Amino acid sequence: MSNPVEIVLIYQSLLGIYGDRGNAMVLLKRLQWRGIEATLTVVDPGDEVPATGSVYLLGGGEDAAQVSAVKALKADGNLFRALDDGAALFAVCAGYQICGNTFTIGEHDEVIEGLGVLDVDTRRGSVRAVGELLTRWTRADGSKQLLTGFENHGGFTTVGPAATPLATVEIGIGNANDGTEGAVQGRVIGTYPHGPVLARNAALADHVLSVALDRELAPIDRPEIDELHRQRVEFVRKQGQRR
Repeated sequence: MSNPVEIVLIYQSLLGIYGDRGNAMVLLKRLQWRGIEATLTVVDPGDEVPATGSVYLLGGGEDAAQVSAVKALKADGNLFRALDDGAALFAVCAGYQICGNTFTIGEHDEVIEGLGVLDVDTRRGSVRAVGELLTRWTRADGSKQLLTGFENHGGFTTVGPAATPLATVEIGIGNANDGTEGAVQGRVIGTYPHGPVLARNAALADHVLSVALDRELAPIDRPEIDELHRQRVEFVRKQGQRR
C-alpha cells in the first residue's frame, strides 16, 4: 500500500493572513474525492519542516513575516531537500515573492535575498494592485483556462529567463502591469491572487496535484464547481468593464 500524499502548509501564522490555508483544504478534498489517501501537516514557526511532503504551500503575509519566513526556511533547509527530491511548491502573494531571488520591504525598499527557487525579483510598484484579477493560463496540452482571484500586493515582480509566467492578464495588474501573472520554474508555482485561489480554480488545483504526483489525475465530475467558476469569471468581467 502506498504512503498517503502529504500536503505541508508552511508557517500558517506568518503567511496565512488572507485565508490561503484554504488552498490546503482544497487539495486535500480533491485527493479524497478521488479515493487517494492524503494527510495535512501544518508547520508552525519554530517547528521543523518535514522533508517528506509531496506538495508544500506558502501563503500571504506582511513584510516582517516574509523576512522571518525566509530566515527560518533557510535555516531549516528541508524545503530545499524536498524540492530536490521531487516535491512541488505552490506559493501565493508574499509566499510567491519570497520564493524569488530578491524582494524589497519597508519605506526604504530594503533588498532582501529570497529562497531562490524561482527566477523572479520583486520591487515596490508604482501603484498598489488591489482588486479582482482575471488571467488566461495555457495548460500543458495547449488548452486555455481562465483563472480568477483577488490580488492585493504592493510589489511588482519581474520574471527572469529561468522561469516562465504562469498566465497572461485579461483584467487586473498581475506581476508588474506587463500582461503577465505568476511564474513557474520546474515544480515551483508562484501566483498573486487569493480567494483562496485553488478554491476558485479547480483546474489549477488539479494541476498542482499532478505536478506533485508526477501524473495526470482522472477528472472529477462536479458540475456545481464548474458553474461557480463560470459565474466568477462573468462577475470579474463585469467588474472590469466598470473600471
